[in-house]
Amino acid sequence: MTELRRATLEHLPATVAKPDYDLDELHCGVVHFGVGAFHRAHQAVYFDRLLAAGHLDWALCGVGVLPGDRKIGDVLDSQDHLYTLVTVDPDGRRDARVIGSVADFVFAPEDPQGVLDVLSSPATMIVSLTITEAGYGVDDITGAFEPSDPAVLDDLRDLSVPSSVFGFLTVALATRRYHGIPPFTVMSCDNIVHNGSVTRTALTSFARRHDADLADWIDASVAFPNSMVDRITPATTTAVIDDVRCDFGIDDGWPVRSESFSQWVVEDTFSFGRPPFVEVGVQLVADVAPYEHMKLRLLNGSHQALSYLGILAGYTHVHEVMGSPDLYEFVASYMRTEAAPTLDPVDGIDIDTYIEQLLQRFSSHAVRDTLERQIVDASARIPKFVLPVIRDRLAQDRSVDHGALVLAAWCGVHERGDIPMVDANAEHLQRLSWEDHDNPGAFLANPAVFGDLATSPRLRGAYQRAKRSLQDSGARGAVRRVLEQSVGVGQTL
Repeated sequence: MTELRRATLEHLPATVAKPDYDLDELHCGVVHFGVGAFHRAHQAVYFDRLLAAGHLDWALCGVGVLPGDRKIGDVLDSQDHLYTLVTVDPDGRRDARVIGSVADFVFAPEDPQGVLDVLSSPATMIVSLTITEAGYGVDDITGAFEPSDPAVLDDLRDLSVPSSVFGFLTVALATRRYHGIPPFTVMSCDNIVHNGSVTRTALTSFARRHDADLADWIDASVAFPNSMVDRITPATTTAVIDDVRCDFGIDDGWPVRSESFSQWVVEDTFSFGRPPFVEVGVQLVADVAPYEHMKLRLLNGSHQALSYLGILAGYTHVHEVMGSPDLYEFVASYMRTEAAPTLDPVDGIDIDTYIEQLLQRFSSHAVRDTLERQIVDASARIPKFVLPVIRDRLAQDRSVDHGALVLAAWCGVHERGDIPMVDANAEHLQRLSWEDHDNPGAFLANPAVFGDLATSPRLRGAYQRAKRSLQDSGARGAVRRVLEQSVGVGQTL
């Protein structure tokens, strides 16, 4: 067993890929907020490739702002900022690589000035974010900045010592402006439609509460590229840590395991330069929207579809759901008959092939992704992944039976109450789910989530049929009913 350190890299098995660049020559050109499993399996890997190609000014400095971020910082510090990534093919073949691109880490609650120093440095050219779909405080319905996060609210009152992402960004950009340093690019990597535009709204709105001139300068000078990111990455468990020790001989306090598939599409607009992304497989495009709609509605939306129905059917993992013929067919039918027809053409991608690839990825036994991970912050995810499909289908005068069953199953999981619902609105949603038991449709009476759909008679009717079907026949029976009704009826209302 080899403890992961710089000094022990040469002792790792030959089957484990290691950084082939000089770790002492790295310079941080990117600051990243939210160094979780997905970032370390996705963006950090692309930057690792850049470093391997000789672009040593593009290392990452990670920043943690939440109390729980202390652990990853401590682990990275103890391991010379190295960690192991294990990628898994659908057939189960695994590859291990030690990643060295996260060259530094600052824990903001203990060192806020350290965060401001690295953000204000002329060396920092990009600030990237994975702060979850719920972290931006922009209302999905109105598009207005309406934050509820306590740290953001504190920083809106007093910015002398920032504690939130938007507080740090505002102070750092004000400092750069004062000293004549070009502004960094702010690049969201979260699963949000037009994530760059949402980030622009959040940051400029936050800054405007303190300094209108600064907000105008940010709006005019800072680039907020939209992006689409894709790599299924379950949370690290003790089993993953043990597997890395047993199978690869590496003692790593926080490795990460993901599928082998990876995609990153970025709008080619940057305010202070960018690395040669194309060299390492990033797609630079003029318009990300078709790609993000495809991914959010097909991959992320289908994850929501299979997770709630899967939980009600008694499953724990994504691949277990896909092993059920009825549920597999429901997920495939949801993508093909409801979600896909709402998409515009995507340059270079055949949607039917993309759907088949998603079904294979979801079915992989090796990834072991949990349903519980997929339902975190559902009140932020459902409006971004599922409701746009329903809204477009209703506008097209087409059936929403699949989507309505997903919403009914979401309500059903809340009503059952035996699965931890990590959601800022969990208590309110559970109360509505209890009302919904005897009055199907009450769950929809939540305009903060459903917006104008809350009063749609067509959605309410489809939802009521779906909820009663779940109550009468369970998840599998309700799925079979939707599949039977969708055959040969053209999916019209």
